Amino acid sequence: MSAGGHGALLTGARARCSPDRPPICRGRSGTHRHAPARSSTKRHKAAQGNTEQHEATRSSTKRRRIGMRGGRLPGPRTARRHSARHAVPHGAAFPDNPEGGLIMSHPINARRRRLLGTTLAGISLVDLGLGGFAHAQSAPRATSAAGVARAAGGASFDTIHQIDAGVLNVGYADVGPKGGPAVILLHGWPYDIHSFAEVAPLLAAAGYRVIVPYLRGYGTTRFLSADTPRNGQQAVTAVDIIALMDALKIDRAVLGGFDWGARTAGIIAAAWPQRCHALVSVSGYLIGSQEANRKPLAPKAELAWWYQFYFATERGAAGYAANRDDFNRLIWQLASPRWRFDDETFARSAASFRNPDHVAIVVHNYRWRLGLAQGEPQYDALEKRLAAAPAIAAPTITLEGDANGAPHPEPAAYAMKFTGKYRHRDIAGGIGHNLPQEAPKAFADAILQAAHL
Repeated sequence: MSAGGHGALLTGARARCSPDRPPICRGRSGTHRHAPARSSTKRHKAAQGNTEQHEATRSSTKRRRIGMRGGRLPGPRTARRHSARHAVPHGAAFPDNPEGGLIMSHPINARRRRLLGTTLAGISLVDLGLGGFAHAQSAPRATSAAGVARAAGGASFDTIHQIDAGVLNVGYADVGPKGGPAVILLHGWPYDIHSFAEVAPLLAAAGYRVIVPYLRGYGTTRFLSADTPRNGQQAVTAVDIIALMDALKIDRAVLGGFDWGARTAGIIAAAWPQRCHALVSVSGYLIGSQEANRKPLAPKAELAWWYQFYFATERGAAGYAANRDDFNRLIWQLASPRWRFDDETFARSAASFRNPDHVAIVVHNYRWRLGLAQGEPQYDALEKRLAAAPAIAAPTITLEGDANGAPHPEPAAYAMKFTGKYRHRDIAGGIGHNLPQEAPKAFADAILQAAHL
């Protein structure tokens, strides 16, 4: 059933959507899209999750700070030394990582720092019935290096590349040396790639190639076929990113994300450990299951998930289609109550919600979580394995903002899910749900340190 004319929801039948794509430019170096210079700064959402729900939702006003001990990120005076230490020469490979134990760190005041300065391993696309899509169906349409430009409201990616990967034509930013070790950064809902616009140049300066894709249903990412179901279940987004890595010939990468992106990165780390060099996950372990989500929560916790129940109705789907900007701005405000983002910052990301499949993907995602919508059968085996809450062995740093207004689990509830080297950090300074955009230096530092755990 269609949602406001913006793609069809997956209900067992095939879905159709508008096949139109944004204008492209063609030249000697290939085909690419130029992203309009929009703006950036700060603020985010009222959340997500399957395991997040089941493992104790909490309010930012009643959070218990975990006492942290052990390693801590470098302060502003050591920032330059830290970047130089973690710079990786072009073409360098990731070293192997020994397994390790749990290390907890002290909280980090991101605002102060910014003011002071600056097996599942066997799963393949063939197993999922997507063998024909395991590699790119065309060469990347842009070969010149993408950069980050300064716009009215902050940093913005100045070039968006497009590549066929799996069932999608994926739009993505590509920053840093092409021969550098890869970092893939994944956004959540209702956000987009600009959550990482100030993170990417910090990592590029340290020698990393940074890939920031629009997830299905966002920005310039489009389905290759109108007949592909507009599916938002958790497994499918991870399969999308594996297909993108194959298309770009990236064998292994550091993965980082928040919200939907953190869940996707965690699924890849658990199901394709050979593809994940290290992991940075905001709000920790977010892999969930429909079975876990069938169990009711305490009334206060249920209230925090109000939008999930809204999306479960046809009225909610129509309301989101008609009012997505106002709706998503409200989510930003509730999820990051102390983030004072400006209109330009929101408008820059809101353009991504004009994707013709956005409403269908978002609504299906939340309906699927509650078992109100079907997934695609080729993902059943993977979902069954994910429902068992598999451990993640990759070196991992989890992050949490001290003012996250979105539902999220306590760090103590998920620490045991990370069986390799592991650290958790609370980021102080009024940091909410959109942590990479609100505290880019802290997020970039976590990526650099996770890569060398």
